[in-house]
Amino acid sequence: MDNVSYKSFFVEEPEKNNFIRKIKNLYINDLPPGDVLIRVHYSSLNYKDALSATGNRGVTRQYPHTPGIDAAGIVEESLVGTFKKGDRVIVTSYDLGMNTAGGFGQYIRVPADWVVKLPDGLDLKQSMVFGTAGFTAGMSIFKLTQTIRPEHGDILVTGATGGVGSLACGILSHLGYSVIAVSGKTDTTLLNNLGVKAIISRHDFLENTKPPVLKPKWAGVIDTVGGEILATAIKSTKQDGVVTCCGNVASFDLPINVFPFILRGVSLLGIDSQHCPMDFRSSIWEKLASAWKFDYLDSIYDEIFLDQLNDKITLILKGELKGRTLVNLK
Repeated sequence: MDNVSYKSFFVEEPEKNNFIRKIKNLYINDLPPGDVLIRVHYSSLNYKDALSATGNRGVTRQYPHTPGIDAAGIVEESLVGTFKKGDRVIVTSYDLGMNTAGGFGQYIRVPADWVVKLPDGLDLKQSMVFGTAGFTAGMSIFKLTQTIRPEHGDILVTGATGGVGSLACGILSHLGYSVIAVSGKTDTTLLNNLGVKAIISRHDFLENTKPPVLKPKWAGVIDTVGGEILATAIKSTKQDGVVTCCGNVASFDLPINVFPFILRGVSLLGIDSQHCPMDFRSSIWEKLASAWKFDYLDSIYDEIFLDQLNDKITLILKGELKGRTLVNLK
């Protein structure tokens, strides 16, 4: 393929710890080696993208760099028989957008074992409405539902207006679970539309949290924030309940004792969406495209273009975004 020029949301470091974000024309020959060249149609904005875009070395070690941990598009070239020109594909997780040029550029080149064929039931746009957030929610729901059924009681979702939280609420409600949401937002429209049974303010949820165990309320929990909120959720989970943990935006510390685990048999399950095996990854995407695809999906996102990313990055770092932000690169 010719050395095509393409647009990228590019982060540079002209001086140490001084990061500049801009739209820049790059060339596909500048992309890293890989088996599959993909023309990106859609990406999405995640908290990790915002960290990469602002120079967080824990996410991205070297700059200049193109963030974007999600990408969906069309295969342009493939060095392996698994994929061919014209295939519709999804790439999330692994090193995409972290230390490998990511989905905020119109082209990516990646190893074949990072790539998932778009399942029937999803178009490219819908796959990025889910993106890493939906995939993480799907992993959490899969692990929770191996043990917890709707008749067992309420499911608590924390950080419920964020990407993972809102998609978890939508999927769980669609599957017949009774969902209780914890949120710091005052506008409840999104959660009401997702079928949430009740909403608890973050302030109210964190009142009287010092006892080693609290009144049992939840059959299961999907936690997206960590810290004291996760600890409180664990302490108020019912006998043999299941708690999944996938985020640390509130804190990476867990201020808790062992009592909920040894007195109530509560299970705490960690969710790692970045490195999960491909067979499991593909099975979750199949569920998102079929049984877990809920009616409100097409109304849960805000669609933007590359030149609007800066403002959205500011908002997500402040915790002021709701739902999903879809990035159109077509």
